[in-house]
Amino acid sequence: MDCIRLTGIRCYGYVGYLPEEQVLGQWFEVDVNLWLDLTQVSQSDAIEDTLDYRQTISLVQNLVKTSKFALLERLAGAIADAILDNCNSTGATSRGNYPINQVQVIVSKPAAPIPDFNGRISIEITRRSCN
Repeated sequence: MDCIRLTGIRCYGYVGYLPEEQVLGQWFEVDVNLWLDLTQVSQSDAIEDTLDYRQTISLVQNLVKTSKFALLERLAGAIADAILDNCNSTGATSRGNYPINQVQVIVSKPAAPIPDFNGRISIEITRRSCN
């Protein structure tokens, strides 16, 4: 199976367990891996034969900006579900229907408010399409 990787989608959002995280917000980074059949576009070299990456990036950015979840796990799941719903029920782009067989979403919080911790917290969720 073929894979499109969209990495380093950086967004400001209001997801977090602490009340101040939901008020002040913080930066998040999202990576998305999309498994789908790219046979046709790999032969045609035509943009109308592939998925519109911009639409998927915009969907991720909008979800991060507007969600008010307490947990990163919930945000990652919402992103994965929205991508599968968007691409498999309405078509990935106005250029056509590109069913995604599987999506992997990695949501990272680069500056988690944890004392004496300078690392990053990441949640990885993989979902398969029902189609």
